[in-house]
Amino acid sequence: MSVRFTPSARSQFLAAIAYIKRDNPEAARLFRDRAEDVLRRIEKFPDSGRVIPEFPELPYREVIVAPYRFFYRQEDGTVWIASVWHGAQLPDEP
Repeated sequence: MSVRFTPSARSQFLAAIAYIKRDNPEAARLFRDRAEDVLRRIEKFPDSGRVIPEFPELPYREVIVAPYRFFYRQEDGTVWIASVWHGAQLPDEP
């Protein structure tokens, strides 16, 4: 299974890294590295993320890379990262 970002999720992820980097470049690098580790895990174990508490009826799951939430779904052998939100944000439907 492969992990891919939707265009909007990729933009959100890159914006998060840029935001962190403004204050602390090393923290931005560590966040990116942690995110890559988590994404490799869901590539191997796509059901390891939890159902999104706010939307349990939807076919999406999430993984946390503090302080961000990565929302994803499986489709045709691909894990699609649909959205990346700061944990303080209340998510709209992914």
